[in-house]
Amino acid sequence: MRPIGTATIALAVVLSITAKAETPVERGKYLVTTIGSCGNCHTPREGNEIGGKVVPGTELSGGSEIVEPGLGPFIPPNITPDTATGIGEWTKAQIVDALRNGRRPDGKLIGPPMPIPVYRELSDNDASAIAAYLLTLKPIKHAVPRTVYTIPLPPNYGPPVIHVAEPSRTDKVAYGKYLATFGHCVLCHTPPGKNEPFDMNRAFAGGRALPGGAISRNITSDAEDGIGKWTDEQIKVAITQGKRPDGTELNRVMAFDWYRGIAPADLDSIVAYLRTIPPQKTPPPQTTP
Repeated sequence: MRPIGTATIALAVVLSITAKAETPVERGKYLVTTIGSCGNCHTPREGNEIGGKVVPGTELSGGSEIVEPGLGPFIPPNITPDTATGIGEWTKAQIVDALRNGRRPDGKLIGPPMPIPVYRELSDNDASAIAAYLLTLKPIKHAVPRTVYTIPLPPNYGPPVIHVAEPSRTDKVAYGKYLATFGHCVLCHTPPGKNEPFDMNRAFAGGRALPGGAISRNITSDAEDGIGKWTDEQIKVAITQGKRPDGTELNRVMAFDWYRGIAPADLDSIVAYLRTIPPQKTPPPQTTP
């Protein structure tokens, strides 16, 4: 049997200690404040515009109105633990149910743009960690009106999610897919279908109209329309700094203010996954009624 080197053993010990040192609240904070970019929607902005400057001291207390083409205005709720205007009376289990099944404690469905379809893939540990972190936040009293939908909502998002196993972090591509799914990249970067909100046959091909007049970019591996010619470093700069390879800036609807906190190893995994997305040509931008 080949002996294991001292350096290898030391590395394994360090990795084990690091993994054990992360508490559920720390994991939840990391997911909420980076990849999940929850504050991108749930935090008030100056001028009440998505992409505007965040109002200091109001993080996660309820967002500015989001006008999404063809769907109407949405108002992200207060998700701080204020008992009167936030989620202070929700239990951790109720928050997990809201994340993965899209149900409030009163049984009412949580509608778009909350990305419930992808949050359904959150592991048990990560969903619980997010809930644990949210309940540690400073309560902020900030009442926001509940969204009144002008579109019919589905009765549910599918069978109740009871258990999702913890993803393996040793498979870089698989873990990158898990992280990108939680980051709901596919929901912004996929065009709408003819009679469906998303044309999953053209996933990640871009061309979707977004709040603020932005059009989502093709992030498939296509060499001309997508990011197939971008280097790994260029992709990372776009994600974390909001700059294209030519130096121009991305629209601030892209949550790079949050993504800049993604851990280097996780960023490597996300890029590795993006490289595997089959090439697609960018469809024409959607038109609004």
